[in-house]
Amino acid sequence: MTRSTRERIIDEALRLFAERGYSATSVAEIEAASGLSPGAGGLYRHFKSKYEVLAAAINEHAARTRVQVAESLAELGAMEASVDLEERLSLVCRAGLAKVREESELTRVFFRDLSQFPELVAVVREGLLQPMYDAIVTWFQAQPEYGDAKLDWTGIAAVLGGSVVQYRLFQETVGELPGHAEKDQFVAAWVRLAVGLIPSPAPVS
Repeated sequence: MTRSTRERIIDEALRLFAERGYSATSVAEIEAASGLSPGAGGLYRHFKSKYEVLAAAINEHAARTRVQVAESLAELGAMEASVDLEERLSLVCRAGLAKVREESELTRVFFRDLSQFPELVAVVREGLLQPMYDAIVTWFQAQPEYGDAKLDWTGIAAVLGGSVVQYRLFQETVGELPGHAEKDQFVAAWVRLAVGLIPSPAPVS
């Protein structure tokens, strides 16, 4: 699908911010990467400033994440009756890994540049990160296998969701797999830990 000029500006700006940093990227460079004449002011026909491009990128990623989370929960919910628990868990874990990977450019910008923009940090927190953790809580509580588990699902979501985020972040920042664990190994371990949360049957007296 052909991207609009506005979409090209946002996509290319985020890529350049991730590669070079926000401060080191000029408006002219964004224009050139977007197919506009560098320095001719084409960016300003769509945005008031470089900051507005960054804010638009983050807000649009947050909006997209909310939609993706809702769609993923609906899709996973529809298959519960016919798919065993371990496969469902594997799908949840892999979906999380894919989402974190999808946001790799934004993640680099977040850690390098967003401390100077606390209002955008709040958008990332409330629009991208928290919905993912909330979705884990919602999903686990909806599974019949965990119906009798009286557990702190918020804390568990922080651990399980945090491990998914950390796995990808380690790759992004260090350039290696954490613990040299391949993705399939990580997913299998994640599933095993999650299955272990199922309450043991009460002993028969």
